[in-house]
Amino acid sequence: MSATRDPLPTGIAKSRDPLPDPGTDGARDSGPRRGIAGLIADAGDRGLVRLAAGTLLAAFRGTAAPDWVLRGLEDGLGGVTLFGFNVEGPEQMASLTAQLTGAGRPVISLDEEGGDVTRLAYHTGSPYPGNAALGAVDDVELTERVYRSMAAGLAHCGVNLDMGPVADVNTVDDNPIIGTRSFGSSPELVARHTVAAVRGLQALGIAACVKHFPGHGATRQDSHLEIPLVDASLDLLRERELVPFRAAIEAGTKSIMTAHVAVPGLTGGLPATLSAETLTALLRREMGYDGVVITDALDMHAISRGVGLGGGAVMSLAAGADLLCLGPLPTPEEITLLLAAIVDAVADGRLPAERLEEANERTDRLRDWFAAPYRDAGESTVVGLDAARRAVSLTGSAAPLVDPFVVEVDTPPTIAVGDVPWGVSPWLPDAEVVRVKPDEADTAALLGRARGRSLIVVVKDAHRHPRTRALVSALVAGRPDAVVVEMGLPIWRPAAGAYIATYGAARANTQAAVELLTA
Repeated sequence: MSATRDPLPTGIAKSRDPLPDPGTDGARDSGPRRGIAGLIADAGDRGLVRLAAGTLLAAFRGTAAPDWVLRGLEDGLGGVTLFGFNVEGPEQMASLTAQLTGAGRPVISLDEEGGDVTRLAYHTGSPYPGNAALGAVDDVELTERVYRSMAAGLAHCGVNLDMGPVADVNTVDDNPIIGTRSFGSSPELVARHTVAAVRGLQALGIAACVKHFPGHGATRQDSHLEIPLVDASLDLLRERELVPFRAAIEAGTKSIMTAHVAVPGLTGGLPATLSAETLTALLRREMGYDGVVITDALDMHAISRGVGLGGGAVMSLAAGADLLCLGPLPTPEEITLLLAAIVDAVADGRLPAERLEEANERTDRLRDWFAAPYRDAGESTVVGLDAARRAVSLTGSAAPLVDPFVVEVDTPPTIAVGDVPWGVSPWLPDAEVVRVKPDEADTAALLGRARGRSLIVVVKDAHRHPRTRALVSALVAGRPDAVVVEMGLPIWRPAAGAYIATYGAARANTQAAVELLTA
């Protein structure tokens, strides 16, 4: 999310059926097959249905746009959110987005944060190191260059809105969803790099979507699964969480994404996405923001298992959201029902029609901005590797490698990241690499296989996983000369012979780490 993400990892139950096969409209009978077009045709007020449709960002499976999406765009659908399952490569993406723009003026969005959260490089890993690495370097010109390079890739693929950068101040070490996605734990540091990222993206006509308002960095829960709590007073919120968002607003960010987090002093028990006090009173009135407000994915459990998709859509629009990111799970039938719920809410007075008009007007202004010429030239993707090299650090000393034996400790992916490849194999082709689950690993057997060889232990966010720490501690106890490579946040540091911190598990981070080992 972000929270907007690829399908749930194995072992996490989905709340509804998956999307239809690519190339079909996903309908189970002739009624739902008519979708948005059918609802408009049957409506007494077709203009109202189009206004409601204009607030939706739908998703679909496959690498080509299905008919129901193209018909929806012709009938006013606001746009789409793309995921890793929509991506094969740059030329395929350009073809897909050309299909979409041929049917209307859609907002075409995806999560491209660099680092661990990538959609364009979902099948290979990102060539950019991610925010934690950029924050560790703390060179705002470098951050702007990295995001300008990402913008060039997005523009080439026909994407016009990036659901990034993450502006959350990561103040809780065991935060399960932000971590390396944040620039750091200092509000001022996060603010200056958020501004640099916004400038880099928008220099090439890619709208930034700064997230997750009013801040997801002080949580210990994952909003994909429940409603996280931010235990902060309004004064603390203003001093900490809101600092990067104020800076982004001053820098002209074109959109801001909501968080499904509860802040008792602000939202009561509601997620911020559904809170008028958050989106209207705080963001609009107090902070003076008049750009597009986009929700985090409404199919996340914090919304879908509370008020439901339709209820969440109505409540978030009433609270002040302009575009509803629906996430990857809702089917075409469910999207049609959600659209009908918005129309019904206007009819019975729960949602003013003026609120839909205002949302559409803001989105139309964004589309007009998309149409302007690009403002600047892009950067080479080499800047990503340069940034990763500047971020990586080595503590201790690593001896020259001898027949290296690499133990990669498996870490379950977060839902925001998805199943993106990671690990050292591409850069250590002659090494023996094994990936083990920490609760199933045979420490004695691993140490036996490493006898007389260089032992490298690779982990991700070991501070969050007690069993990982126990395994690494046992390996290091048997091999004090081992090298530990931390590809998450370097919070827990075992007494190894050498310790490498990468601040992320992207391809660029990994290559920079291996270069240190093989120098």
